Amino acid sequence: MSRYDELFLRLKQRAEGAFGGFLTLGDPDVATSATLLDALVDGGADMVEVGIPFSDPVADGPVIQAASDRALRAGVKVDDCFSLIEQFRARHPAVPIGILTYANLLAARGRERFMADAATAGADSILVADVPSLEAAPYSAAARVAGLDYVMIAAPNTPEPVIRRIAELSSGYTYCVARAGVTGTRERLALDHDRLFTLLAEAGAPPPVLGFGISDAGQVEQALAAGAAGVIAGSALVKCSHGPDPARMIAELVSAMKGATALPKKPGEHHGHIA
Repeated sequence: MSRYDELFLRLKQRAEGAFGGFLTLGDPDVATSATLLDALVDGGADMVEVGIPFSDPVADGPVIQAASDRALRAGVKVDDCFSLIEQFRARHPAVPIGILTYANLLAARGRERFMADAATAGADSILVADVPSLEAAPYSAAARVAGLDYVMIAAPNTPEPVIRRIAELSSGYTYCVARAGVTGTRERLALDHDRLFTLLAEAGAPPPVLGFGISDAGQVEQALAAGAAGVIAGSALVKCSHGPDPARMIAELVSAMKGATALPKKPGEHHGHIA
C-alpha cells in the first residue's frame, strides 16, 4: 500500500478527514523552508503538498505566486527542492508528500528524470497543474514507472468522460477544486460537488481532496460535510510564512484546521480505531 492508501484507511477507521498543508519550497529561503515544513507536521497535518518555485505558476493566486518569486530571487533551484524533500522524508518517514509543479520544469530536466529524481528524494505523488487530461497519459505512465502517484485535478463542471479518464490515469488522491479560478483564500465557499463526488466514486477515482480556497476550520468542516475525503490549505499557510513567528503561526493554524476534520457519526454508526 502507498502512504496515501495507508493514510486514508487509517483516517476512515478514525472517522476523520485528511488535512493537507501546502508550502512553496525555498520560501523565504532553504533553511527556513525546512523548519516550516516541520511546522506543518507539528500542527497535525496528515499529508504535505509542496510547490517547486516557477516563474509562471498559472494555477496559483497572488500569495503563492509571490512565494515562488521570493524563492526564485533567493536562488532556489529544483535540486534544492529535492534536497528539502529528501531531508523531510528522513525526519517524517510516514507522512505522504506530494509535489505540485508545472510542465516546463519537467521538460527542462527531462520528464522521466524529473519523476525519478522526485521519487528518489522521497516524494509520493506529483501533480502537473498545467497538463490537461488529454495530454496526461505519458505523464501518468512516467510517474508510474518512477513509483509516484499521479494526481489530477477535477472540478464540479468536469465532463463525465474526463472524470473517467482521471480515474484511469490517476492515483493517490483526486485534487478537487473548491471553486473556479486560482488558488487563494476566500471568506466563504460555494460548494456544489455532489455530482462530481458521485461520478468520481462511480468511476473508481482516488479519494477526492478539496483545495483552492480552504483557509479556516469552518471551511474544512464545510468541505468534509460536502463529501470530500480531505482538504488541502495553501495560501492561508503561505501567508503565515512571513509573520513574526512563522513556524508557530503555521503549526497553530494547521492544528485548528486539523481539529475540524472529525466526521459526524451517522445514527447507529460506530467507528473503530487503528493504533
